[in-house]
This record gives sequence, structure tokens and C-alpha cells, in this order.
Amino acid sequence: MIYHVVPLDEWVAVPDRPYAPASLSDDGFVHCSPDEATTLAVAGAFYRGVPGPLLALVIDEHRLAAPVRWEAADSAPPPGVATGTLFPHVFGRINRDAVEDVREIRRDEGGRATALAVWQ
Repeated sequence: MIYHVVPLDEWVAVPDRPYAPASLSDDGFVHCSPDEATTLAVAGAFYRGVPGPLLALVIDEHRLAAPVRWEAADSAPPPGVATGTLFPHVFGRINRDAVEDVREIRRDEGGRATALAVWQ
């Protein structure tokens, strides 16, 4: 399983279509993480100031219609993630039937991501 951080509003915006975040057109791929701990580090580093609920999509990479490449972080991984960690990059839209679970990213008062919880 791989993980992708997404604001709730973006995930539910067009539920009948494959998911395509801005990074797909900006960077050519969808940024994902290899595990829960890295997902929390990514959420803390890049989504701390994003208002509203954050979700983590739990994706079965073998069910994706788009290819996945495991690559190093562009400059350096976020704080708390080991140098040399490879990140899964999805080179296309996320077909929704590849999403096995959706978890809520819990944050503390300072916006730091602390845990993945059941999303309802």
C-alpha cells in the first residue's frame, strides 16, 4: 500500500471521476508516500497550514491504472524521514477503485500531523 495526502474538499469534489491533484499537471505525477510514518511527516511538512480536514488515501499500487515509479525526494525528504527514502510517484490519475481505505490525518493545535484515524 502507498499513501497520498489530500484535503477533504479536493477528494470529495468530483467523486465520480479518477482523482487528479494539481501536482499531476504541475509535476507530471501524483506525490505519494511509502508508509504511515512518512505520510505523517509529509503532512506535517507540506500541509501544516492547510485549513480543514486532511485525509490519507491508502492505495493498492497494483490496482492503479497509471504507472508507479519509486524515486528519491527531489531535494531532500521532509524532516523525520531518512535520507535515501524512496517515494512512490504515480504518473497518471488515481482510479478510485485502487483506493483501499481513506484515513483522517489527526493534527494537534499547532497543525502537526500526529496520527491516521478512521475517517467517517
